[in-house]
Amino acid sequence: MRLIQSLFFALFIGSLAHAQPMTGEQFESYVEGKTLYFASEGVDYGAEDYLSNRRVRWSFLDGECQEGYWYEAPETQICFVYDKRPDDPQCWTFEQRGGGLIATFTGESGRVLYEARRTDAPLMCLGPEVGV
Repeated sequence: MRLIQSLFFALFIGSLAHAQPMTGEQFESYVEGKTLYFASEGVDYGAEDYLSNRRVRWSFLDGECQEGYWYEAPETQICFVYDKRPDDPQCWTFEQRGGGLIATFTGESGRVLYEARRTDAPLMCLGPEVGV
């Protein structure tokens, strides 16, 4: 009986522990070919298409999209580089919890995003601004 109680306690404590940050390989397996929508504090934040060869397309859900790519950095960070900001990688750690991803920005803000929705449909991106 004591062994069963010990096992139950270990399982319970283990379920409370934070998940480990995903490696690049784990992240790629989870996201490739998908579009993930992220939220923060109950408010939509943005969405990203995860394309082949670690290419991405990000949008703040305003119809404008930014092309880029991601790579794995030390300490299991996933860093994103976008065409409009090639010298400013945006690095995050990703954990898989509760059936979705939790993303924590490794920069000063420490912003936390969570996966609100996942789909196979690509983002709706408008073309470049067209003048008269």
